[in-house]
Amino acid sequence: MPTITTTSNTTLQIGPHTVQPPVVLAPMAGITNAPFRTLCREFSGGKGLFVSEMITTRALVERNEKTMQLIHFDATEKPRSIQLYGVDPATVGKAVRMIADEGLADHIDLNFGCPVPKVTRKGGGSALPYKRNLLRAILREAVSGAGDLPVTMKMRKGIDDDHITYLDAGRIAVEEGVTAIALHGRTAAQHYGGTADWDAIARLKEHVPEIPVLGNGDIWSAEDAVRMVRETGCDGVVVGRGCLGRPWLFSDLVAVFEGRTEDIARPALREVADVMVRHATLLGEWIGDEARGVIDFRKHVAWYLKGFAVGSEMRKRLAITSSLEELRSGLDELDLDQPWPAGADGPRGRTSGNNRVVLPDGWLKDPYDCAGIGEDAELDTSGG
Repeated sequence: MPTITTTSNTTLQIGPHTVQPPVVLAPMAGITNAPFRTLCREFSGGKGLFVSEMITTRALVERNEKTMQLIHFDATEKPRSIQLYGVDPATVGKAVRMIADEGLADHIDLNFGCPVPKVTRKGGGSALPYKRNLLRAILREAVSGAGDLPVTMKMRKGIDDDHITYLDAGRIAVEEGVTAIALHGRTAAQHYGGTADWDAIARLKEHVPEIPVLGNGDIWSAEDAVRMVRETGCDGVVVGRGCLGRPWLFSDLVAVFEGRTEDIARPALREVADVMVRHATLLGEWIGDEARGVIDFRKHVAWYLKGFAVGSEMRKRLAITSSLEELRSGLDELDLDQPWPAGADGPRGRTSGNNRVVLPDGWLKDPYDCAGIGEDAELDTSGG
């Protein structure tokens, strides 16, 4: 294991909320629901900030049943953090005011990082900051509607290397009263491929010294997190794919930021199996149906078992289980004494890259014209 050099920069201020250590769980659709947040928070000892799945503002304003479930927080979740995705300033404003007036959350994050084609082709997600005036209008409505609640934003470097937007977007955010900015060091065209540009995170921090800047991208271990802070000067880190199938990463993050480098988790397969069953159990309790909870858990199986000696047939079997008994029974057939495998701390999740960004016709002609955005740009999809 490499030597880890800790950093003294261990406190992040998000409005009235002190986040110590400065570690944030990235919103991931279908992943960072209440059960997964519970697991991560338990491993962290309640330290850090854990953001909900991305919520579309239109669905929230319309009180969509599924959306209202997604914004349900456990009583122990403090501060309660919601990420919103919206393209229409008026709708974003209504959603934020609804959250503030009804006390639905303590912190609001806005997503401008989604690179998914069905979003960018409508001008949403990571395509939106190119339209500077539209970005400003959305931020103004959000901050105005939020009252005392802090509003933050998450974004990418830009659409592609020829259309970089993050410095302009950062300055607009400061001018409109945004409390903090998270930057994923990739363009929309990169999706999740290649290597995240940490130098861009450093440049943004220099460009907007007035507010905290959080870095995101290629944090696969606790060592990566403290190295990012050290190398870029950022005020905190946002962790996404690195914790897939590994919620104990938040235990590692707390340990290294507190100087306890000897407390890095290296769970044997037996411990991992116990976490898998607990994760599936929490999902069933949250959904209200054990079978549906186990089915929802299936997508996590490969992430949890990454690097362990588990045959392909058993992996397939575990990925089609429909009950907790079936899941536990399958796991018990494995060699549960296997130690944490070498190399399992590396990249996980999506790694696709070098994609052409699909945009509305004429989108790049004028970076200030706001025409062309429609309500159908608000889709329930992942972003970051």
